[in-house]
Amino acid sequence: MNLAGKKVLVVGLGRTGLALARFLTKRRAAVTVTDTAHETTLRDQLQIIRDLGITAEVGQHRDATFEGADLIVISPGVPHTIEPILRAQKRGVPVIGEIELAARFIDKPIVAVTGTNGKTTTTELIGAMLKSSGRHVFVGGNIGNPLIGYVEEKTSANVIVAEISSFQLDTIKYFKPKVSVLLNISADHLDRYPDMQAYIQSKGRIFENQQAEDTAVLNGSDARVRALSEAIACKKLIYPTPLDNEAGAILKNNEIILKLNDDSMLRPHVCILNTDNAGFLGQHNRENASAATLAALAAGATVNGIQTALNHFKGAAHRLEPIATINNVQYFNDSKATNVNAVARALEYFSQPVVLIMGGRDKGSDFAELKAVIQKHVKTLVLMGEAADRIGAVLGQTTSVIMAASMRDAVAKARRAAEPAEVVLLSPGCASFDSYDNYAQRGDDFRQEVLALK
Repeated sequence: MNLAGKKVLVVGLGRTGLALARFLTKRRAAVTVTDTAHETTLRDQLQIIRDLGITAEVGQHRDATFEGADLIVISPGVPHTIEPILRAQKRGVPVIGEIELAARFIDKPIVAVTGTNGKTTTTELIGAMLKSSGRHVFVGGNIGNPLIGYVEEKTSANVIVAEISSFQLDTIKYFKPKVSVLLNISADHLDRYPDMQAYIQSKGRIFENQQAEDTAVLNGSDARVRALSEAIACKKLIYPTPLDNEAGAILKNNEIILKLNDDSMLRPHVCILNTDNAGFLGQHNRENASAATLAALAAGATVNGIQTALNHFKGAAHRLEPIATINNVQYFNDSKATNVNAVARALEYFSQPVVLIMGGRDKGSDFAELKAVIQKHVKTLVLMGEAADRIGAVLGQTTSVIMAASMRDAVAKARRAAEPAEVVLLSPGCASFDSYDNYAQRGDDFRQEVLALK
């Protein structure tokens, strides 16, 4: 892909936008970056951009800039349906995302992980399994290390493991992973997609360029995943309950029973791994481990390397993360749970009563889906953020509800509501952007407030 002399517009000036701007400049493109945020918000990024001699337009998007570009590259958080992009496309300007651009400069096999929930844990675990098998791995994508950064730095790796969001899949054209992973599909981002079917179709795009020699790892227990995968051209590995005629992984208690029919991947054809020593909690994470095992095998990992990674994996922060036990009350940080399905999976882990902290910015979720699981597991619901009133209106008859003005207030009220041997769980079911830059910042705030109780 020859970029020299082309007018390339980068939309979005976050971490990925900066990496894109640096890469494109090195490729001798004429780069402009644009972001609707105010200059005071982008002060640090703008200093870097200006030091590179790149033109920056902030505070608004200018139609003339979009329509005059030879190529538009958008960051993951920027909707591909905003008006300036649509108008530019009508004029024939090509629009791609960072993942698509990066993949065109990568000649190593890519393992791409998507799904509504569990992407980050699964991506990190695949990376750990491959590293324990002696492979040189780059782990990135939507996980925090932009894929374009790998290309820009000219890092050497045997295999690329990338977390891929639906937003990134919206703008692919030729992107073709050697191994794709689709973990699950439940309602999410309905503030951005017109309906659930559009969101499902976006997830399904991960398969569209795969061919017979490629592999898809699929959650066979998810009806939406099953339906999407019927017409795909590549090999299929199914978990956690493959049918008799399907290859894949059977999840039974803490065991992952591999049932494969490909001599290049596994001898003997049946092998048992265990998750007894893995540092993650919940049935959903054992399912993620099953998916990771199949993907890692397909990408060249060894059985011994996979088991070693399972034995030492500590789990990711903000994902059902134990924080502290204070006065015999356990506190857990599940800030990454930004949709109702993730909240439900977290609650199902606990047998003791839970004081649940929820709230943030609503993404069009149907909170009524939580009624049964909250009635079963939650003794008190503490609500905060923009969505607090809406959640309370939907779930207020299910359990007792307390409103909180901030994270500090929510933790203090949760502490007073919790009895010894019970649990306080932050599992918001909402985006963080009403009060925080991201879910990690929200989880760190929760951790700080909990530890201050000691």
